[in-house]
Amino acid sequence: MRLIVGLGNPGEEYKWTRHNLGFMLIDKLAAEADVTVKRRDCRSLMGSAVIGGERIRLVKPQTFMNLSGEAVACLLAKEKVDDASQDLIVISDDLALPFGTIRLRERGSAGGHNGLKSIISTIGTSEFIRLRIGIQPDHPVSDSKAFVLEDFRKPQRDEVQEILARAAEAVHSVLRDGIRKAMSLYN
Repeated sequence: MRLIVGLGNPGEEYKWTRHNLGFMLIDKLAAEADVTVKRRDCRSLMGSAVIGGERIRLVKPQTFMNLSGEAVACLLAKEKVDDASQDLIVISDDLALPFGTIRLRERGSAGGHNGLKSIISTIGTSEFIRLRIGIQPDHPVSDSKAFVLEDFRKPQRDEVQEILARAAEAVHSVLRDGIRKAMSLYN
């Protein structure tokens, strides 16, 4: 069983915020697989899917970003995931990457992202696959916390859908081809 965890904040008021790209991608993957992500478990919303012949749990932690690790640790234990380095994929936004850039990694630091910090701290390893989606604007940001919690502007939303389509393809590639091949195709 693989877990694909999209990071974000629960609540309608956060639906279109930059920080919720992880949730948005989980919703896209669920729609493509014709499943819903609504079953409650481990302080998360979950849906079960078969993607590329693999059994997958699509997950949206409902703990708010800074406590995402609590939900992920609970799910790893409950689903009896032995090898997070292969069976956990975490999707997050990244303020250090230009808007729309996709970056896949086998492992790494939190890079200043509080959701990733929480997961690494709680599960005790940074050895898990992550897909980061760039949100960096083409101008300086004076208040990064406020910026990530702002909604995408309406004209950007079509572009966000295109970015999510590419990110979904990247996830499918990880599942089908493995992380190294997917990195060579999408980084």
